[in-house]
Amino acid sequence: MKAIPTAIPEVLLLEPKVFGDDRGYFYESWNKRTFAELGIDADFVQDNHSKSQQKVLRGLHYQIQHAQGKLVRVTAGAVYDVAVDLRRSSPSFGLWVGFTLSAENKRMAWIPPGFAHGFCVTSDSAEFLYKTTDYWSPAHECTLLWNDPQLAIPWPLTGEPLLAAKDVVGTPFGQAETFA
Repeated sequence: MKAIPTAIPEVLLLEPKVFGDDRGYFYESWNKRTFAELGIDADFVQDNHSKSQQKVLRGLHYQIQHAQGKLVRVTAGAVYDVAVDLRRSSPSFGLWVGFTLSAENKRMAWIPPGFAHGFCVTSDSAEFLYKTTDYWSPAHECTLLWNDPQLAIPWPLTGEPLLAAKDVVGTPFGQAETFA
């Protein structure tokens, strides 16, 4: 497993060793020991799997209480994935990183607790899998406004995205609840 640093040091792109031949391929997507060697000492408690059509944008989601670290990947299609640093004590507070995750590149991303996370589907459809370090808690879920002008995330969309009701009314960054 190769860790590729991003502009925010705690957010890592992960490139697994893929073993392929004429039958197909194999790669290890999670190994506690390997991830610990990369500095990711995570205890995952939940796996999630979503399928979305092109132009769906999910996010930017986070939980102040029951904050979740996420190991994310795409098994079909492609997405543009974004993490926004919401830790006031961080030198990268208010900054974001974005990257393409796809079934083709097989990259994963580690999004630690303290970040808002979201993605938009750039292929016809995409299947998105992620492990979390804490359970989903609907009572504590927060949504950061996906198109907040202060963040100015250049989502790779033509036209308007397909959004859930909670994503339409997300909180602007300047009014959002953040981490210490």
